[in-house]
Amino acid sequence: MRVTVFGASGLLGKALMQDCGGHVVTGLSSRDADIRDAERVQQVVRETNPKWIVLAAAYTDVDGCESNRDLALAVNRDGAVNVATAAKAVGARFLFLSSDYVFDGKKTSPYDVGDPRNPQSVYGRTKAEAEIRLLELMPGCCIVRTSWLFGIGGKCFPDTILKLAANRPALDVVNDQRGCPTYAVDLARTIAQLCEKNAEGIVHATNTGNCTWFEFAQEIVRGAGLAAIVRPVSSGQMVRPATRPAYSVLSSASLRPFGIEVPSWQDALRRYLKQRQS
Repeated sequence: MRVTVFGASGLLGKALMQDCGGHVVTGLSSRDADIRDAERVQQVVRETNPKWIVLAAAYTDVDGCESNRDLALAVNRDGAVNVATAAKAVGARFLFLSSDYVFDGKKTSPYDVGDPRNPQSVYGRTKAEAEIRLLELMPGCCIVRTSWLFGIGGKCFPDTILKLAANRPALDVVNDQRGCPTYAVDLARTIAQLCEKNAEGIVHATNTGNCTWFEFAQEIVRGAGLAAIVRPVSSGQMVRPATRPAYSVLSSASLRPFGIEVPSWQDALRRYLKQRQS
């Protein structure tokens, strides 16, 4: 099966290029095709002629989106529409990566796929608006919401914590935001399985289990054998430009009909640390 991946140079894109279930994968970075350029997107889609297109390209700087709203909309919403339009033109199936930030974080139980969108940040709004437009344009597309992505080959929370913990005796990390860490390797494998099963609709895909950023940082430091102390603080003590959901745990129920099981985030972190060390 031929698969074209937009965003091949990102954390998830790199994982997809390394393990996409043995399929023939063409990876495109923003240098190969800027998804804001509809004509270029149509050209590369015609050239690669895929059965599936996976859109992993996005403007993911959550705080940066607050001060660059037009850019965030151009990439995350309008760029997604460009890729979906090109997919529709050649009869390809389409999978779009979305985010837990489409929710407001006011629930206290895992979010289901049908829960109402109510994003609290510009980044979340761009993803929510993209979802709505894509479902109108291609009702049979697959939207995969994920969260707290980490992996090798790019900036991510564990990488930042490890670098800080190697040089500081103590770290302050927020303890009032809860979500699901997701290892790019496991997400890539899940996406490959969804493509093989011709998945449609909205799916939530993360590693199993949940934690706060503080709990995640504690496990990272402990797993790496570092001596730094991790101290819990509130979001109010570490104010950021963009509002984060206090609770954005995603329910895994939507994966069950596909027979897909994803390892725990603790298991994923152990494999990440091992991969990073090697």
